Amino acid sequence: MGKDLLNEIRKTIDRLDTSIVKALGERQRIVRQVLSDKLERSDEIRDPDREEELLKKIRQLGAEEGIDPYFLEQLFREIIQHSVRYQTNVLVDHQNDSAEAESIKVAYQGTDGAFSHQAAIRHFGERYDHVECVGYTRFIQAAEAVENGDVDVAILPIENTTAGSINDTYDILAEKELYIIGEEVLRIIHCLMAPEQVSISNIRRVLSHPQAIAQCSHFLAGLSRCHVESYFDTAMAARKVAEDGDLSQAAIGSAYAAEIYGLEVLKRDLANQSENFTRFVVVSPEPVVCDPQLNCKTSVIFATVDEKGALLKCLNILGDHGVNMTKLESRPRLGHPWQSLFYLDIEGNKNTPQIADALKQLKKQAQYLKILGSFPVKEGKW
Repeated sequence: MGKDLLNEIRKTIDRLDTSIVKALGERQRIVRQVLSDKLERSDEIRDPDREEELLKKIRQLGAEEGIDPYFLEQLFREIIQHSVRYQTNVLVDHQNDSAEAESIKVAYQGTDGAFSHQAAIRHFGERYDHVECVGYTRFIQAAEAVENGDVDVAILPIENTTAGSINDTYDILAEKELYIIGEEVLRIIHCLMAPEQVSISNIRRVLSHPQAIAQCSHFLAGLSRCHVESYFDTAMAARKVAEDGDLSQAAIGSAYAAEIYGLEVLKRDLANQSENFTRFVVVSPEPVVCDPQLNCKTSVIFATVDEKGALLKCLNILGDHGVNMTKLESRPRLGHPWQSLFYLDIEGNKNTPQIADALKQLKKQAQYLKILGSFPVKEGKW
C-alpha cells in the first residue's frame, strides 16, 4: 500500500470518527429533551424493556454489518449508562433547587491535572456551564473550604481498588459537619513521565503521591538504584519534574498531567493491577434529597457500646430489615482511646420506610450514629 493511499484511508477514518462523535452529541441533545418531559410527568428514568429491545436490535445490526455483536452490545451499554447517569444528576439537581445554577465551585486536593481534578470535571462537567476547580494542598483544607463557604462542594477520594481505603477522608467525614451528596468512580492509569524521552534505566528519582506509590509498588520495586519520594499530589509531582528539567528525575501521574506540564510519557499502566479504580465522594454543607425511583446508597458512621457482641447486634438489625451492606470500615475514634468508629455503606435511600426504620433501630442500639447522607449510586464502569 502506497503512502498516499494510506493517508487517504486515515483521513476517511478520521471523518468517520468525527461523524460518530457528532451522532453521540445529537443523541445526548435528544436525551435532554426527553428528560425535560420526564421531569414534568415524573416518569421513571429507566425502561428496562426498552433497553433490552434496543440492545437486541444493536446485536442484529452488528451481525448484518460484520461487527462483533458482543462488542456493540458492550459499547451501547456504556452509552445507556452514560444517559442514565446524566438523567440521574439532573433529577437530583431539579429536586434540590439547583437545576438553574449555571456554575459550581469545587474544592479538591492537588493541582491542575490531578486525578481529583479529573474526577471533579467528570462529575460536574455536563451539569454546569462553568465548573471552577480550586486545588488545595491537603484534603482537610479542601473540606474546610466547604465549611467556610469558599466553595460549594469538595470532591475527596475515599477508596482505591489497589491501595484500599483513604483514611484521611474517613477522618474528615467523622470530624466535619459535611454530607455526602454524590460519588464518582475514576479509572486510574498511572504513567511514568519525564522532561524528555529517556531510558527508564536512567531514572534515579521518582516523585508521586503516597497512594500512587502504593498502587505502583511492583513497578517501583523493579527500578534499581532509584529513590522514590512522596509528594503532595501526582500533578504537583509532574509540575516539579517539569520545572526542574532534570532528566534523571520522573513523576508518576496521569497522561493528562503529562500533557498539561509538557512531559513525555515513558511508560503507561504502572499499577499493580490493571483494574485500578478510585472512588470519590462529593461533600456539601447540606444533604441532598433523592427521588425514591433513583438507585441510591446511604452512608453512616456509628460507634458501638462497650459490650460483647455489640457490633454483631448492630449489623443484625440491618440484616433483619433486609438491608444490604456494601462496605464496612473501622477507624480509631478520635478523643476516645481504644474505641472505634464504623463507617457503613448500605443500599437504599434513608427516606424509604425500610431504611428509615433500620436506621432508627440502629441508633437505639449504637452508642453514636451519624447519617452522612443518601446519594445516587454511580452508574456504569468508567
